[in-house]
Amino acid sequence: MSDEKIDIGRALKTAITTGKVEFGLTQTQKAVKEGKAQMVVLARNCPSEALKGDLGVKVHVFDGNNMELGALCGKPFSVSALVIIDKGSSNILTL
Repeated sequence: MSDEKIDIGRALKTAITTGKVEFGLTQTQKAVKEGKAQMVVLARNCPSEALKGDLGVKVHVFDGNNMELGALCGKPFSVSALVIIDKGSSNILTL
């Protein structure tokens, strides 16, 4: 279990620094609707039912809450959902 968190943490940080990642439910839904999303990452307690359905894009449910996901991303706020638009040099799409 802890290995998975280290892997997703490293992959997320690499995607954030080398690619294009947007945070928040609104930005995530907009990117999916516009066809820009490569992958969606949701916190376990994400309140959006719309993002839990079939989006036509890979969805990974993070095994932690929104506060933990925010901390993992290096953000000083909670993150319920984020969207990978460009993975950069990360391997996040293999999750």
